[in-house]
Amino acid sequence: MRLPAAIVLAVLVWACGAHAGTEDAGRAAAARAAKYLRSKQGPDGGWHSETYGLLRSGQSLTPFVLVALLDAPDPPKDAVDRAIRFIRAGTNAAGEVGRSDPSLEDYPNFATALAIRAFRRVGAPADRMAAALRAQQFTEAGGWAPEHPAYGAWGMGGPLRKPPFTGHVDLSMTRHALQAAPDERALKYLARCQNPDGGFLFSTVVPDANKAGDGKSYGTATADGVLALLALGAPADRALDWLSKHHRVDGVPGFDDGTAKWRDGMLYYYLAASAQAFRAAKSGPPGWKDEMVRALAGRQREDGSFKNASFLMKEDDPLIATTLALLALTSASE
Repeated sequence: MRLPAAIVLAVLVWACGAHAGTEDAGRAAAARAAKYLRSKQGPDGGWHSETYGLLRSGQSLTPFVLVALLDAPDPPKDAVDRAIRFIRAGTNAAGEVGRSDPSLEDYPNFATALAIRAFRRVGAPADRMAAALRAQQFTEAGGWAPEHPAYGAWGMGGPLRKPPFTGHVDLSMTRHALQAAPDERALKYLARCQNPDGGFLFSTVVPDANKAGDGKSYGTATADGVLALLALGAPADRALDWLSKHHRVDGVPGFDDGTAKWRDGMLYYYLAASAQAFRAAKSGPPGWKDEMVRALAGRQREDGSFKNASFLMKEDDPLIATTLALLALTSASE
């Protein structure tokens, strides 16, 4: 009887124990995930959701997938070149990605930030995109005072917002923007998001967006906080300490029974963000790489993809879950 590849990978890691075995198994799982993603690239060079209509345009999914492929070993040049052309064709005159269709905005700040990172990785100019992203930051240029809870952060993007109307503002969007266009004014927002225990909450502007409860620390937000601080070259020790102490691979840490649905609903985002945070900080709890690879190898499907049973954060879309899993596997396999 032939065992499924995911089971073989999991057994390999358990049997080897040594980090060399983890690296091999992680790279094998990552290669299968990358192959799946390459198979889903459209003829136009973009990646288009087959699950969610909002993501069908490919404006935000394409740079998202592309960044993961570029971070993995041996990114396929043809697929990369076609994706770059797709993104370039969909960038508007202002340099924004995700707003090429006036009737449908597809997470513009997220898409633009990821596109900047992808373009820089391949040596393509991204100055216009970076200028567009910086214009979206809540700073004095837009009338936002340092005392405002949103100061230094980024929202969803789209038409520039003026006080007092912030719209949705969160740490995830801010982290991705900082990784593309670092600005120390964001330190004020990060300080407001960090709790006394060292962990992070998600938003100072939209209390209901704090999925563990207003004022409570949890895993995805804290991993984003670590990555945001590191993008600015700021100390992240307290946040890393929280993340290391609470880290788990079977769900997002920081949730109790009242918010338990988010423990599973954001699993792949957490695995990717925590692995990237530990990798960037050259830190983490003992054995986190082995544990991460074991968890993901056991969840990989026969075609190389991943899928969350929960729809809460759209991780039931294999394109999203597989991209996040690839980011985690790449970070854990070094």
